[in-house]
Amino acid sequence: MTMPPKARALIVHALLVAAALLVLIPVVWVVAAGFRTQISLLSGAFWFTPVLKNFNEVLFSKTSDFLVNYRNSLVVGTLSTLICLLAATLAAWSLNRMSWPRWFVHVFLGWALVFHMFPPLALASAWFTIMRTVGLDNTLTAVVLAHTVLNLPMALWLMGVFVRDVPVELEEAARLDGATTPVLLWRIVLPIIAPGLAATAILTFVFSWNDFGVALTLTMKQTATVPVAIAKFAQDYEILYTQMAAAAALSILPALVLLIIGQRYIVAGLTQGAVK
Repeated sequence: MTMPPKARALIVHALLVAAALLVLIPVVWVVAAGFRTQISLLSGAFWFTPVLKNFNEVLFSKTSDFLVNYRNSLVVGTLSTLICLLAATLAAWSLNRMSWPRWFVHVFLGWALVFHMFPPLALASAWFTIMRTVGLDNTLTAVVLAHTVLNLPMALWLMGVFVRDVPVELEEAARLDGATTPVLLWRIVLPIIAPGLAATAILTFVFSWNDFGVALTLTMKQTATVPVAIAKFAQDYEILYTQMAAAAALSILPALVLLIIGQRYIVAGLTQGAVK
């Protein structure tokens, strides 16, 4: 028996609501924990009086460097994302439009995919040694370079899909009108792949923002990023659960703002080319 359309729609919506709750409930719990006292949280009390003490401690305490760590994450995420977009867009256009042998393109993309599967921590110790040798240890430059290398394969694969969908006829017409390669890329290609650029930028920034292992290896107190700063609330003899929750709640904001602003670009970019 075929299921009535209304029943099918009801089941689909129920599954979607259940999936959304599975994602949202832990986030809501963490945010709520940031407004609780340590005693209220550890006692498991359901009702509590919200307090702002934890956020004040995280943001304005003389012993807290969280604002510095926040700035570090913004700088690292922004710079690594820009470098990834530039390199991935140029590489994707070159692989799809220039006369490279097909075997070279397949080998190059295959190696990028294999490299993306490497555990970041497997590379972190080697990067630490290299950065210390060249004098970049404990600097944001080292973290920017590491995050660029980590996220570039993903950006390359995404941008390859978007560049491949640009009509070749438009580029040929621009060439006939005398457009040089920089003008062609700026005036023709980039406006068409703008949704793909936005989707790739947001995903790359979020991956950089959430990285912990590499940032922990390459940074110290003044160059630490937000995930490293959150982990420091777990001290040797005490775990500051509520302050950790407050810091985690604050760490969600940049990615949340980006996702809200760029939601339509993400959907358009990730579905581009799926339907002709």
